[in-house]
Amino acid sequence: MEAPDQAEALHRALGLTDAEADQIQELLGRPANPVELAMYSVMWSEHCSYKSSRVHLGRFPTEAPWVLVGPGENAGVIDVGDGLAVAVRIESHNHPSAIEPYQGAATGAGGIIRDIFTMGARPVALLDSLRFGPRQDETARWIAEGVVAGISGYGNSVGVPTVGGETVHDPTYLGNPLVNVMCVGVMPVDRLVLGQASGVGNLAVLLGARTGRDGIGGVSVLASAGFDESADEGAKRPSVQVGDPYEEKRLIEACLELLDSGLVVGIQDLGGAGLCCATSETASRGGVGMDVFVDAVPVREQGMAPHEIMTSESQERMLAIVEPDSLPRVRETARRWEVEAAVVGRVTPGGALRILDSSDGEVVAEVTAASLHDQAPLYHRPMAEPPDRARRLSGDPGEELDPELLAGEILAMVQDTSWVWSQYDHQLNLGTVIGPGADAALLRLRDPESGLDTGRGLGVTTDGNHRWCAVDPAEGAALTVAESVLNLACVGARPRALVNCLNFGNPEHPEVMWQLSRAVDGMAGICRLLGIPVVGGNVSLYNESNGVDIDPTPVVGLVGITGPLRVRPPGLAVSEGQILIELGSPCPEDVALGGSRWAWNRGRRDGALPILEPDRVAAVSELVVESVADGLLGAVHDVSDGGLALALVEMALAGGVGLTTQVPLSPRQLIGESPGRVVAAVDGESTVGALIDRAGDLGVAARRLGQVGGERVTLGESFDVPLDRARRAAAESRL
Repeated sequence: MEAPDQAEALHRALGLTDAEADQIQELLGRPANPVELAMYSVMWSEHCSYKSSRVHLGRFPTEAPWVLVGPGENAGVIDVGDGLAVAVRIESHNHPSAIEPYQGAATGAGGIIRDIFTMGARPVALLDSLRFGPRQDETARWIAEGVVAGISGYGNSVGVPTVGGETVHDPTYLGNPLVNVMCVGVMPVDRLVLGQASGVGNLAVLLGARTGRDGIGGVSVLASAGFDESADEGAKRPSVQVGDPYEEKRLIEACLELLDSGLVVGIQDLGGAGLCCATSETASRGGVGMDVFVDAVPVREQGMAPHEIMTSESQERMLAIVEPDSLPRVRETARRWEVEAAVVGRVTPGGALRILDSSDGEVVAEVTAASLHDQAPLYHRPMAEPPDRARRLSGDPGEELDPELLAGEILAMVQDTSWVWSQYDHQLNLGTVIGPGADAALLRLRDPESGLDTGRGLGVTTDGNHRWCAVDPAEGAALTVAESVLNLACVGARPRALVNCLNFGNPEHPEVMWQLSRAVDGMAGICRLLGIPVVGGNVSLYNESNGVDIDPTPVVGLVGITGPLRVRPPGLAVSEGQILIELGSPCPEDVALGGSRWAWNRGRRDGALPILEPDRVAAVSELVVESVADGLLGAVHDVSDGGLALALVEMALAGGVGLTTQVPLSPRQLIGESPGRVVAAVDGESTVGALIDRAGDLGVAARRLGQVGGERVTLGESFDVPLDRARRAAAESRL
């Protein structure tokens, strides 16, 4: 038995506070031993327990008639008709990617894929939302290149296309990059399975890779603490998992076959906290206990201690709950897919999770499964509005607007991210209709097993904007959701479900908790107004470097469904002779420029945000969805980041042809990010009239902006540049 001072040092070394150690002792009725402390340290970490954020997350709207599974499971699931369901999940792998970019990002992709097929769905698409420090910084470039290589290396090899996402470079992420990965899967509704154990006497079967020492402490050491100058990154590197996409591919096929054959009662992936998490969560959800035999766990390193086996986050592993009579067939299925299968435990009555050194050996740890899974402390952390917020909101970056400088400033906002998505195979499985580079991605909605094509589309997008949220977390989060809705509309999809990844700084800082709470309120509010359920998400805290918190960065992933795909959505590319139409209320002359891309590039972090009217966003979205479905539009692009000017430049670059506006546009109107607008390009005067009439019927403002053609991009009186110059600006933005 350890001396009291040694035990005290151990719980602190594991990241547990004195109060948490006292709570554990109260739950157990005795002091915890080292194995038990290790288990609580990972399960009660910020990453696994959401102990600082759970009090706020309950404010999200989570229900709708089509929601089959909401928050709390491995992934959210919605019914999309035709006997099919869609599973969706988003996760962060921020801290591991800062330490070991390739493996951090690769295992982030691998983990999110397992969350999807755990539910019974075949993964059909990945999206990534990436944020790095400035391109000019060598470390930021190294991280960015490694992350992109990790996502492409894993996704391309495992056979899941990466179809969309976003890439942002900003000084706020210099010491703490963000790597958020979203995965979407499709399945027959009747194959849905939950991650819970049931049936006393049933067996816990570990499927997949052997357990190693990689990833030990991955959630408690990396994702639940910030970085500082004294941190030894080399020492943290073993906490980053190592992925094997080929093992994952075999695991996908084996698990889906087991589910189709009805051989699995429940199933859970081994992600954060490893076997400790999988056993405690499945037992707790099922209201049962479990005995776990550590000597039965296949390991790839000699001499692994029980606490290492239980908390290792080695990748490509699944825990299946199997009836004893089904075990031979389970083993045979695993053998055919070259997946190792080992019985490592047994479902027991009661709620105890016992860790034994062998099936009939010594008990090395005994706790209640629920105490690990859902009895972590719940913190009502102090919140405080930034003391200078009123002063900052009263500022006006627009007072520095100089029309003579505006052309160069607009070109500085042009970004070419093709260096990222050109590394991804986005046509894997031949289901991608619209891939990277558009406002959203679009897939054919079909049964991946039978090949049955519904004739409809599945739209997906990820979006975030730290600038808006740094000004006002609530309004910024709402603006982000509004942008996502319009992005989906541009590929003809109506939103059906939202997942979020809430990336914030140190929760022990009251201003950070205020940011988080406000962002939840803003996102929850607009989701209620637009009828979008939040079916899952992830909270990533302690995103700080040397005591400096990142700007609040809530990222949303949106899933939408189209009607029958009669025509291919048009995309951004304009064509010679087309007429430009702005749909939605024009940007006001006095639009607020706080949080705008232009203001941030000038170093101005003050000012208010433009006004958001959700009902107008909904009306514009419906107009665009209907017009895309009917083939009225030759090109379409939402207006958000960078304002109308950047949207038009991007459309010209995509089409390889110039364009000219023919309405008065002030400098402020060119760069203002007033929400609820899209630009459409149409062929012929008759189509212009039909589109404007349709807009009027839906109460949407519409006006003719100009014409496509020539070799120059001319926007009002402040921007008139050759298209070649815009191309050079885009090329210079590549990493």
